[in-house]
Amino acid sequence: MRTILVTAYDVNPYKGSESGMGWNFIRQLARFYRVVAITRQNNRKHIERFLEEFKLSLPNLEFRYYDLPKALRFWKRGPRGSSLYFYLWQITMPAFIRASGLQFDLAHNLNFHADWAPSMLWTFGKPFIWGPIGHHPKIPPEFMRDYGFDEKLKDQLKWMAKQGFWSFDALLWMTRRKADLVFCMNSSVADALRLEPGKVAILPSVGSEDPGPPPQRHSEKFRVISVGRFVPLKGFDVTLRSFTAFFRRLTEEERARVELVLVGAGPERDFLKRLSESLDVRGNVRFIDWMDRRRLHELYRASSCFLFPSHEGAGMVVAEALSHGLPVVCFDNVGPGELIDEGSGVRVPYGSYEQAVHGFADALWSLYADEDRRNALSKGARRRFETWLDWNAKGEFMHKAIEAAFP
Repeated sequence: MRTILVTAYDVNPYKGSESGMGWNFIRQLARFYRVVAITRQNNRKHIERFLEEFKLSLPNLEFRYYDLPKALRFWKRGPRGSSLYFYLWQITMPAFIRASGLQFDLAHNLNFHADWAPSMLWTFGKPFIWGPIGHHPKIPPEFMRDYGFDEKLKDQLKWMAKQGFWSFDALLWMTRRKADLVFCMNSSVADALRLEPGKVAILPSVGSEDPGPPPQRHSEKFRVISVGRFVPLKGFDVTLRSFTAFFRRLTEEERARVELVLVGAGPERDFLKRLSESLDVRGNVRFIDWMDRRRLHELYRASSCFLFPSHEGAGMVVAEALSHGLPVVCFDNVGPGELIDEGSGVRVPYGSYEQAVHGFADALWSLYADEDRRNALSKGARRRFETWLDWNAKGEFMHKAIEAAFP
């Protein structure tokens, strides 16, 4: 059995998003290889507690923990400085590996999924796997119109910083050149990084555990759900305006059986609440803070469709929604738009802001008015999850790609 050395900055089996991705990809690799996984010290307590709590024995998996020396990390406070810390963590990693005397056959830089940060694992001269690497296209300027100057400036500065890394970072250039196999989480990554087609495999970084067969849904209540951080990237302003346009087509009697549930937290929460009030739909809109995964899954099961006009390049919550057989309504983009297909949801083209709002409203109306179509898309959503976004299916895809690249 071959040994893969995996570096994964963020690993926490109790969380979703980046942390959960790190944990699940490592576990999947350990189905087929001996894995030595290196992550940060602050993840250790969560990993060890999870293994003990669930009495897990993973004989093929060994964790090692590495952080920058205190003298080089005194300035980091929580999320502040995390991007710089991540960059330094990557480029100092080889010294830790050599000092530990680790032996391995393949090297795999697994996450943060950042397309602007290099890895130095290629310096060992072993077959080098990179990714899944992510790419968030720039938010179309028209879809930033509701947000203040600070948010617009922050978005522009982030984009300029990424452009700088893509154009001038020699270490990133070497990582692209030396990677033998690159897992890309969407089709835009290869173009953004100018990767050679022969070394690219499309593998979305998001996935979900199988929650079991979805329930039989009834038509008494049409509940639209959306989950995520309340930030401009997620497009919750479009969510509210689209639901409002759909809601205004309904009779008074129909409105009593329709609601929108927004689950999450973030800096734009107050703005979104004010927007729901100004649109005069707050009586049919519920805001719910982050909840534990069990309660969230119960809410998925009690919903009719998942509305997610996000501009991002992925979307963990899309995988969760599909696992519960929820039809997904999203933009026709390289993020959520590539996670679904024609049989599992509805993709809305961008166009102007108003065109997008009306497109999402039309999609909601079509699902509301046609229960047969909604049921067909629900079955398709479940199929899409099982074949593309279930963690076991993703593990098998990754294994086949690695074996094909390094027979």
